[in-house]
Amino acid sequence: MTYHNPSTEPALERRLHRSETDTWVAGVLGGVGETYNINSTLLRVLFVASMLLPGPQILLYLAAWVIMPR
Repeated sequence: MTYHNPSTEPALERRLHRSETDTWVAGVLGGVGETYNINSTLLRVLFVASMLLPGPQILLYLAAWVIMPR
């Protein structure tokens, strides 16, 4: 297996993907973190905190799980 390092590519050429190594549920937030070089733990904390707000957070996560490639 080869490791893809998106931080060496320009931002517009990076492809969003689910992480295979940084997963808790489906690898969605880990993949966003890998793609945009953001700490995935921070993304997870922000996602859980966003659950206090009204909105379709769970539906968006499930949609990303289905749409994003592995």
